[in-house]
Amino acid sequence: MRGQAKIGTQAPAAENELGTHMKAISFDTTNALCGGILTAAGVFFAWQSLGLELGTAFRMGPGYFPLVLSSVLILLGTAILVQAARVHGEPIGPLAIRGMLFILPAPIFFGLTVRGLGFVPAIFFTALIASFASSRMNVFWAALLALVLTLFCVLVFSYGLQLPFQRFGPWVRF
Repeated sequence: MRGQAKIGTQAPAAENELGTHMKAISFDTTNALCGGILTAAGVFFAWQSLGLELGTAFRMGPGYFPLVLSSVLILLGTAILVQAARVHGEPIGPLAIRGMLFILPAPIFFGLTVRGLGFVPAIFFTALIASFASSRMNVFWAALLALVLTLFCVLVFSYGLQLPFQRFGPWVRF
């Protein structure tokens, strides 16, 4: 039972004074730690957003959206904390090194190259990098996925929402 702590003095099948059986509660410390961190981060960001003008739902100020997102984070963290107190905990699985090696650098790559490469190549290469987090992904399907995602993002953000960004940056001029 790695990552778990037992709480309660009753044995798993002990009888209480009413004659009913009680189970010992297993407290999953991994989920409790994650839920606590998420809740604490949500409280911190909610506190910080209260220093900004909130506005209303129709006329949002700069603090409105961070407050809403931090409230969602607090709710998710609390739900994970409540879920941590359950009858049977789960062991921690193996660490996904491959996923971390491809997923974590992808948004960093996007942030560092979107101005120089432009939106289209940055999205394409970011999706291409992230798609190799799965060991089942091959080059053909990764490129196809990156192409479809890039096309979708260009249609939505450039043409649909008409956001003012360069599709191709100064590093990639035709």
